[in-house]
Amino acid sequence: MTSFDLDACLRCSACELATTRQKVVVCRGNPKAPLMLIGEAPGAQEDQTGLPFKGRSGQALDRLLIEAGFNIEKDLYICNAVKCRPPNNRRPKKNELTACRPWLDKQIAEVNPAVIVLTGATAVQAVLELKTAMTELRGKWQTWQGRSVMPIFHPAYLLRHAAAKEGGPVDLTRQDLSAVRTRLCER
Repeated sequence: MTSFDLDACLRCSACELATTRQKVVVCRGNPKAPLMLIGEAPGAQEDQTGLPFKGRSGQALDRLLIEAGFNIEKDLYICNAVKCRPPNNRRPKKNELTACRPWLDKQIAEVNPAVIVLTGATAVQAVLELKTAMTELRGKWQTWQGRSVMPIFHPAYLLRHAAAKEGGPVDLTRQDLSAVRTRLCER
């Protein structure tokens, strides 16, 4: 597989999302990071800035990552399974995930992370090809292409279930990110 070609990605027109996007949202963070975080698709804020996880969900995710001891710019490479915003923030269609998959595969190959965090069911489906409820998958280590993979709740879900109660979604995500930190420290 060839290396990631940013210019080609920015010009991509492999699916209909190319006709409605403002910007192609490729990544943020360290391209040599040991941890890759993969989300679903850009939202409105991301479509404007060209950076993944920059809206309210991204801010919530950043807070949780910092709480877990991660340096956002050094320890992580953050991207999405789909590089263009689906209209009205709908879930990406299967053909859109398929069209973007070569870009994601090239990003994974180039970054070569030891650990991958998948945020939400769409990212899990895109990478692991599993269609299982997040309540069953989150917090359970998966192995994919020799890498440790941790599915976590999507930060948008956490915003909708923000009560800081023990055993709630936010608390479980803190535990998941702590487990990711521990896994990385063991390597």
